[in-house]
Amino acid sequence: MHAPRTTALTFTALLTLAACSPGTGTGGKAASPGALKLTSTTPAASGTLDEVTWNLPFGEPTTLDPAKVGDYSPNTVEANLCDPLLRIRPDYSLAPGLATSWSNPDDKTLVLNLRTDVSFWNGHAMTAEDVVASLARQRETATQSVNTQALANVSTITATGDHQVTVRFKTPDELFLKYLANGFGAVSEAAYLKKAGTSYGTAKGGLMCTGPFKLSSWRSGDSLTTVRNTAYWDTSLRPKVKKLTFLFVTDNSTLTSALLSGQIDGSYEIPSTVAKALSSSDIGTLYYGPSAQTVFVYPTGPKSPLADHRIAQALSLVLDRDALVKNVYDGAAQKLKTFIPSLVWQKSEAADVYAKGYDALPAVPDVDVAKAKRLVDEAAPKQRTISIAMGAGDQQSLQTLTFLQAAAKKIGLKIAVKQLQPTQMSGLFYDPSLRKGLDATMALGYIEIPDPLSYAQMFTSPLSPLNWIKYDNPEVTALLTRSQASLDPQASAELFTQAQALYTADLPMVPISAPYERMFMNKRISGAPASFAYINMPWAAMLGGTDKAGS
Repeated sequence: MHAPRTTALTFTALLTLAACSPGTGTGGKAASPGALKLTSTTPAASGTLDEVTWNLPFGEPTTLDPAKVGDYSPNTVEANLCDPLLRIRPDYSLAPGLATSWSNPDDKTLVLNLRTDVSFWNGHAMTAEDVVASLARQRETATQSVNTQALANVSTITATGDHQVTVRFKTPDELFLKYLANGFGAVSEAAYLKKAGTSYGTAKGGLMCTGPFKLSSWRSGDSLTTVRNTAYWDTSLRPKVKKLTFLFVTDNSTLTSALLSGQIDGSYEIPSTVAKALSSSDIGTLYYGPSAQTVFVYPTGPKSPLADHRIAQALSLVLDRDALVKNVYDGAAQKLKTFIPSLVWQKSEAADVYAKGYDALPAVPDVDVAKAKRLVDEAAPKQRTISIAMGAGDQQSLQTLTFLQAAAKKIGLKIAVKQLQPTQMSGLFYDPSLRKGLDATMALGYIEIPDPLSYAQMFTSPLSPLNWIKYDNPEVTALLTRSQASLDPQASAELFTQAQALYTADLPMVPISAPYERMFMNKRISGAPASFAYINMPWAAMLGGTDKAGS
């Protein structure tokens, strides 16, 4: 799972929107709330291509080690290089990956049966020992895994056959299996891991995985190149693109020009300003898909004025979300009742329970300045200026905070926007020293695995490193703990929704929006999924040429 981004949306209405026929996009029309059509897929590719150039709008990856990926850029690349044990489909449902099947002989045991026909890029066969090594190394401090919480309830991980792994737990854990669908569950060759050591996943140390693309070269500051794995075990996903090059263009104007000129063939996470320029061009298609992304403002410490839930509620009451979605996102987002989007659970066996729980939450509030003023007066904060961090150059976040600034003035509060460089912005989520002088941050988060429990615990558990405000509601903690320990999907969901109702009322956070996925491909390529599920699936293996590839 990943931490909130700067760094793991749709609710009941999305169930209807997502049913649109595959391949629908804006087709040159400007987006508007009533006209948007969401799709999880795009028209299947029809031919091979020698090369495709794809952009990473959040910049160059810091690592490709599956254990460490936890942000847009590294996830986008790594998902095509290193296969996980389970796979996420475009609709965010789970499917077999390197594990063909799994079972629970009892509540504290998980048995994974592995494919017998898988080889690493070097031709060496994948065995259970590789799986054990890949999972177990994430306990080691030197690995710096971003998914250590997935191992919290694990007692042992052992090879119980050449192609079978058995995991035993100290207490039942319904989340563990789902974590196997992201970088935590990706399999690397044990011998290569040992040889590469801490340089694994870097330009120097390289990778040794089983995915549809192989890492070819990594020129720091310039590009990252992968080539297709012609011996890929999943014959239905053997790549049609021979060479896939990733660029790191973060400037919106430069990206717009490169996409319109064809220098870059496609990109996920298209910024709204770029989307407007692309929507009026016939160079390709801008797709909107369901997403597990979430935007909210979150206090950085218990002394922040925003750590008082009355102040958070007051800001929520003066924020005109309808205007924000229209003007900042060009209609390509939805309002949020809470900070977890429905794509995360809508394919669950207990989707009806989650839906009922979400529907029961208080509605997104209309603007009510009088009520907000009363809350501020009641809280009587000693500090009325709230400094909020955001990533420098992120125009969407700046526009959002500008909305919040104007709204806050109406209730006697001042918002001071602090633009931080990418490394500092990303680092503040893990380094307390980088949060000094800040009262809150603009969190651009996403949920990697199809279960809302994983994300909720990050902000409500007293033990979570992201619980900066020391939120501690014993009833919420108890309910979420019981939810995780239940292997009955319906019972687990019931417990989660009870906890959700409680923390939605007292967790000081300002939910803002749930952006849709925005992906662009020029007319020479097609096939890539349009939903946010791309973040943990081999999306580039679906890419290929169209009948317009030569035009």
